[in-house]
Amino acid sequence: MCRFLMVESRPAIRPADLLRRFAGMAERSRSEDGDRQGDGWGICLRNENGGWRGYWSLRPVWEEEETFTSFPAAHRFVIHARSASFPGHRGKLEFNQPYVADKRAFVFNGLLKGVSAGRPLPGEIGAQKIWSLFGTLNPAGSSRDRMEALLRKLETSCREISALNLGLASAEGLFAYCRSTASGAYYRLQAAETPDLRMVCSEPFFGFDFRPLETGVIVRL
Repeated sequence: MCRFLMVESRPAIRPADLLRRFAGMAERSRSEDGDRQGDGWGICLRNENGGWRGYWSLRPVWEEEETFTSFPAAHRFVIHARSASFPGHRGKLEFNQPYVADKRAFVFNGLLKGVSAGRPLPGEIGAQKIWSLFGTLNPAGSSRDRMEALLRKLETSCREISALNLGLASAEGLFAYCRSTASGAYYRLQAAETPDLRMVCSEPFFGFDFRPLETGVIVRL
């Protein structure tokens, strides 16, 4: 399953150091089936006018350390390392997250079974379809309202939700949702906070005191 990191910093910071820590975690991480997060990655950084500057690659994030220092300082950024669910879903850059629209950046990982939205949705893979579904729900609402609408729709559209982790970054802040019926910590989001820095990550990494994020509720950082 994919890994992601959302960061909000009081002083604008360059993401290189956190990227190195995240990349090391992603390289070591294995799902219960032994899957790795080696099918590409992306980063989006929020700029001063509320838009997002993005970079996406098909290489594993741990093989691209030479790019890390090229990213500028930002108060808010989102990183995603991809693990494709099926061999046929590899090798397309447009599959890589974060997904961005309407000055919001979105990341997802999860294990959903029997999904039926009741109508065709743009996208070839599940993550794209979930992002497309988000775009149709309560478009005038706040970030929290729209996440709540998406969760309600997924609850009624899935036969089984084994794991569902969502992250949304906007002008209103960082929002995260974690749900898992599986055992173990692999599917649990983790949060860390210092006086100047707030983060949500799929797994802890060195240098910070991470704790499991509360499950079943939308958390705003």
